[in-house]
Amino acid sequence: MLVEASFALIIGLLLGSFANVVILRLPKGESVVKPRSHCPGCKKMVVWYDNIPVVSWLILRARCRSCGIKISWRYPLVELITATVFALIVATYGVSWTTLEYLIFAWSLVVVSFIDIDHFILPDVFTLSGILIGLAGALLNSERGFWPSLGGVLLGGGFLWLIAYLYLLVRREEGMGGGDIKLLAWMGAVLGWTAVPFIIIVASILGSILGLMLTFRSKAGLKSVIPFGPYLAFAAILYILSGEALSLWYVSLFLPTFAPVN
Repeated sequence: MLVEASFALIIGLLLGSFANVVILRLPKGESVVKPRSHCPGCKKMVVWYDNIPVVSWLILRARCRSCGIKISWRYPLVELITATVFALIVATYGVSWTTLEYLIFAWSLVVVSFIDIDHFILPDVFTLSGILIGLAGALLNSERGFWPSLGGVLLGGGFLWLIAYLYLLVRREEGMGGGDIKLLAWMGAVLGWTAVPFIIIVASILGSILGLMLTFRSKAGLKSVIPFGPYLAFAAILYILSGEALSLWYVSLFLPTFAPVN
């Protein structure tokens, strides 16, 4: 398994580099294929040996070889996150169709999380497409079931829609974007309905703690706008790596009728 995980680590670094391109260009409506990667300062094309994930950033000391402009630490961070998650997923599940689905899903979550941080949006091209692909995967992959996947869409999307609707009734203002609703529905489509409570609880706790910290540091106070997508994404990946057994346990404890049968 060490060999497979190491290979996944390398693939993750490479796809992490591509994720940076998508994160930067997709919100602007630009092609993620053309033109090739270039320096945002001097616009000069980045040669292949200066585009090696993480390594080139370290060798160049976070600066462009041509003009010396500083290169953000975000680039290697995205690459390292993607690579680490890829390696952990393969180490946990081995090589299977479900592993492939989880890798695609995890890569997409990294992309939409950073887009949400930068622009407070979760692109439909990922969320809505992800729901359809997740349902299709449940039909085609014998390791997953279609009905738990469909239940995940309904429970995930329906729960956040209800919260957003109640918040609107009470506060007379939107408290949660539609992108978060579609994101959780997508997670339910891929991970099944039993994952939804775990993701909501973990994301809410983490979001509350970090959100309050950021709120008190901001002049806007409690009116600060905080993207919830990254917290949901973190909780979903945590579920993939270690939360499934816990989720099945509390489903069996509190909803034994609906617990999956081995």
